[in-house]
Order: sequence, then C-alpha cells, then structure tokens
Amino acid sequence: MDMDKDRIKGSFKQFSGSIKETAGKLVGDKKMEADGKAEKTEGEVQNAVGGIKDTVRETITKK
Repeated sequence: MDMDKDRIKGSFKQFSGSIKETAGKLVGDKKMEADGKAEKTEGEVQNAVGGIKDTVRETITKK
C-alpha cells in the first residue's frame, strides 16, 4: 500500500523546516529560525493528517 501524499509532503516540510531552523540559529537570524519552526510544525500536522487518511483507507479496504 502506498503512503498518502500528505505524509510524504509533510515529512519533507518537517525536514526542510528543521534545516531552516538550524541555519537560522547558526547565523543568528531569528526570522529564519521562526520560519523553520513554523514550517516544521506545519509538516508535522500534514504528516499526521496523511497518517489518518492511511488508517481510514486501510480500515475501509479491510471490510
């Protein structure tokens, strides 16, 4: 079974947000750091939504 697109996109946003957050910390750019945190959180939510979709899809196909 394939993963939901939201899970894939969410994972990528989490990863890129973490990189942006870390880069912001390293260079002392508070805006970049905050943007990275926000992007990472958005990715976590999107990944969770995709996980719920996968669970619902699995439940429906089992019946």
